[in-house]
Amino acid sequence: MNSQAEATRKVKVWDVPTRLFHWLLVVLFAFSWWSAENHEMEWHYQSGILVLALLVFRLLWGFIGGSTARFINFVRSPISVFGYLRGKETPSAFGHNPIGGYSVVALLLFLCIQVGTGLFATDIDGLESGPLSHLVSFDTGRLAAEVHETAFNVLLLLVTVHVLAILFYAVVRKRNLLTPMFTGETDAATGSSDRLVSAGWGSLGLALVASAAIAWWVAA
Repeated sequence: MNSQAEATRKVKVWDVPTRLFHWLLVVLFAFSWWSAENHEMEWHYQSGILVLALLVFRLLWGFIGGSTARFINFVRSPISVFGYLRGKETPSAFGHNPIGGYSVVALLLFLCIQVGTGLFATDIDGLESGPLSHLVSFDTGRLAAEVHETAFNVLLLLVTVHVLAILFYAVVRKRNLLTPMFTGETDAATGSSDRLVSAGWGSLGLALVASAAIAWWVAA
């Protein structure tokens, strides 16, 4: 009965910046929706700027961050995805699986579209506008507003699929994907060499400064 427990050990899989990004994004995404629905546009504006900073940070972190956060380590070929769907996942799966990797890319892509169009969007009266709307024509601003709304609906679909996938893994595959995003640790085979390779403080500082600077420039 204890053989399975003895065959696994706790290993670090998600670094602190990646986990903070994840949960801050969850909170800000929900708050952005609430503020828009309740016509609290000043709060919606501030929330959008914070989401922009998070996205810039995550994109940079995808190149200079911890090993499991780097795009090169979880965006795999279509052949890998096909093999995964056929049940060829290894027991020591670490970080994002092939499908999860593409899910992350899709979420980040539509979040970038959502935030990017929000920066240029203009409402029908021209009263509530994004901070960069003065750089485009009124018609372009209105188009940005329409794409902004459509991208949000796509994001709602992607988030729903994301949550359902977590439930599927928990119920069907008996694999907890949620707790590691809180604790940073997951179970791995005792003999597995998989481990998180953390980024240095310099990489973290660069990502933080760059994301804060870009968000400040846009807001200003």
